[in-house]
Amino acid sequence: MNPCMVYITVPNLEEAEKICRSLLEKRLVACVNIFDNMKSHYWWKDQIESATEVVVIGKTKQSLVDELVKEVKELHSYECPCIVSIPITGGSRDFLGWLEQETRFKVV
Repeated sequence: MNPCMVYITVPNLEEAEKICRSLLEKRLVACVNIFDNMKSHYWWKDQIESATEVVVIGKTKQSLVDELVKEVKELHSYECPCIVSIPITGGSRDFLGWLEQETRFKVV
């Protein structure tokens, strides 16, 4: 199945909720966690910037990542959003089975 987590940063909780809802409705993720009020420091257009952001972590399978990235980019307000996939190499077989089941049938 090749399970993975997708790490996404967004500017605010409202946008995080909108993106999460869409990913869940389309069965591109089985579960999403939202971490509000994270401080980011980064390079942008030759300057060091800082901002308060919201972290979104979605649990899915690698075969859905390209479509997930496309969906997030359509809903995201950033010019260059952080959307990265991180492989899951182990863990609870029960959880991984549940992840497989909940992302099996994609509703479009």
